[in-house]
Amino acid sequence: MEPRRWMNQSQPQTLQIAVFLLYINAFFTAFYGGLGSVIGLILIAANVGAGYGVANEKRWGYGLALAVAFLPFVLRLLLNGLDDVLGTNLINLMLVIALVALLLHPQSREYQRIWFK
Repeated sequence: MEPRRWMNQSQPQTLQIAVFLLYINAFFTAFYGGLGSVIGLILIAANVGAGYGVANEKRWGYGLALAVAFLPFVLRLLLNGLDDVLGTNLINLMLVIALVALLLHPQSREYQRIWFK
């Protein structure tokens, strides 16, 4: 039986930082009122689940991480148009862009293609 972990030090640095950012996203969603709504709770669970899945080298975790990373862009684009996507909170925008970049980095993609089950 292989051990379950919240962080995986054997993964490339890009994936380690992506897992950390997923947990940070969950924390900030909870801190800024996510615990008071059903959608907030779903986002918190999705971020934590994606981080846990990536840390344990699961394909579903990587897919969920990509979905969670792109979700803010898609929601803002569908609800408010292109102007609001770029006019959002700067720190939040930087975290989301960094998460997408880390997950789509060639080193991350290659590692998940080879090792994730």
